Amino acid sequence: MEVGFWVVVLLVVLAILFDFMNGFHDAANSIATVVSTGVLKPQHAVLFAASFNFIAVLIFHLSVAATIGKGIVVPGVVDHHVVFGALIGAIAWNVITWYYGIPSSSSHALIGGIVGATMAKAGASALIAKGVWKTVAFIFVSPLLGFLLGSLLMVLVAWICRRSSPLKVDNWFRRLQLVSAGLYSLGHGGNDAQKTIGMIWMLLIGSGYAAASDASPPAWSIWACYIAIALGTMFGGWRIVKTMGQRITKLKPVGGFCAETGGAITLFLATALGIPVSTTHTITGAIVGVGSTQRASAVRWGVAGNIVWAWILTIPCAAFIAAVFYWVGMQVL
Repeated sequence: MEVGFWVVVLLVVLAILFDFMNGFHDAANSIATVVSTGVLKPQHAVLFAASFNFIAVLIFHLSVAATIGKGIVVPGVVDHHVVFGALIGAIAWNVITWYYGIPSSSSHALIGGIVGATMAKAGASALIAKGVWKTVAFIFVSPLLGFLLGSLLMVLVAWICRRSSPLKVDNWFRRLQLVSAGLYSLGHGGNDAQKTIGMIWMLLIGSGYAAASDASPPAWSIWACYIAIALGTMFGGWRIVKTMGQRITKLKPVGGFCAETGGAITLFLATALGIPVSTTHTITGAIVGVGSTQRASAVRWGVAGNIVWAWILTIPCAAFIAAVFYWVGMQVL
């Protein structure tokens, strides 16, 4: 049975609003290092990052969108009530963490929302274990891989530049950091916009406006989501810039380059594998990895610890809120 057209339109608008908030919330992930090192001013950095967020539409396959749209919940279970609960759960958690300046994961808030709303409707048996667990696994894998790549790149660069003057190294990496920041923003757009595309695809299949056999979602949903995330990044989340760029560890251009490059490699790999990862987790791990190569005290572990707690709580909290709003949606939609 098809759902009313205007209900679907409302939920699509809500999904695009989430995508905008995703860009707004995660803007700091793309620009924190390039701002904190002084390579770009904040207003220039957000435009730079937003441009690369949008260009990603021309580069990446829709592997992550397919995972969200078809790989988390058993076909036939999702309806507009599930989508409503999932989106409200994710948006509410994003607003809470944004208000307190905590760089939590919009990606995992969305996954938590889908899981919570689905379980409220049909229990855990309606979830596709493979899709859920590979997403959960990358809560740990993506920051660890970012940490490893960031620290290894920092050690490698230190060895290559061991005979160069600090001023010369700084000048070179101010230029190179523009490349690494662009690549990271490209990976951010490629992975994060696809999560909302997948959510809209899930809604259209569940409400009868698309077939489960379709190879890809409608083109309008792809362009709308990439535009929304780019606009969200453009308007940026300045509270989180301070946390990511200055409070965890102080970075120089060479450190910013290594952190962004390590994070970009992680995002490109995850997107190619169709795994929705957290850009927040990835860049935090890379920044901590870079800071730890100097000395352990260069990392403000208390701040990093608070961020980790936000990671742990994101999926269950978003799931709980989503379950509540699934019930609310049953009453009002």
